[in-house]
Amino acid sequence: MKNRLLDELGSLTSEARNPDSLDIDLLPVKDILEKINDADAQVPAAVREVLPAIAEAVEAAVQSFQQGGRLIYLGAGTSGRIGLLDAVECPPTYGVPEGMVIPLIAGGENAVHRAIEGAEDDPEQGKADLKSLHLTSNDTVVGIAASGRTPYVVGGLQYARRIGCKTVALACNKTAAIANEAEISILPEVGPEILTGSTRMKAGTAQKLVLNMITTASMIRLGKSFYNLMVDVKATNKKLIGRTRRIVMEATGITYEEADQVLNDCDQNAKLAIMVILSGLDRQASEKALGDASGFLRRALQNVKAAQ
Repeated sequence: MKNRLLDELGSLTSEARNPDSLDIDLLPVKDILEKINDADAQVPAAVREVLPAIAEAVEAAVQSFQQGGRLIYLGAGTSGRIGLLDAVECPPTYGVPEGMVIPLIAGGENAVHRAIEGAEDDPEQGKADLKSLHLTSNDTVVGIAASGRTPYVVGGLQYARRIGCKTVALACNKTAAIANEAEISILPEVGPEILTGSTRMKAGTAQKLVLNMITTASMIRLGKSFYNLMVDVKATNKKLIGRTRRIVMEATGITYEEADQVLNDCDQNAKLAIMVILSGLDRQASEKALGDASGFLRRALQNVKAAQ
């Protein structure tokens, strides 16, 4: 077992030694930072290479959402925390309900705040955590593992595929084992880390970029933007209250005071407020027009204009 594990790790790019940082323990701080920054600069190019696979994942997520399903992230350690970070931002940013994008991390909530590294070694727990969500074939499950061999993620993906879910593997090794357990494989190979095996660095950055793309593109495809404005943002604090007013002002050209009044009349719903202002319809007619356009503001305005 020990030799097999060493052989597995030895075959992974993410576990290899980086020849550019062999002297890093002798360098002054500025030079260390330059090495790290140079390495980080390689990540976006690696992600660009796998854009076709990311596009497939977006299409799968959108299909799930349209069928009443969910997007579920499954990971351990850094990978699980990155999934959590992306998922929890979706409700306030896009006005979607809690539970539409769900993060699961090996070890549960305790693992969010402290390392519970042994939790990742149990494939049955990955399956059990997904079962606890009452998984259905309408869901999309994204397994996240820098190494691509995490047993917790492997077990979860195997179960999700048996259920009939859309399955996505996100890893930073071309030979990732989880790629064999998923329909879609996103494998940006970012190369060895500055500190050998410290995959919270380049690999973690690549995972964050990919997950940002999946949720952002999915939400745009669901009509959560108007041009490049976040029109479904929830005004849940002072900053977001100000942001909704700025969004309405940007979209319509009205003053702050006018935006404030319309937003108050529309229960702080920026999309609805913009629809009311730009269409000239009252609130009820604007709500109907948005509903008829499946929530796409630009399409709703075009439909109103065509009907006039």
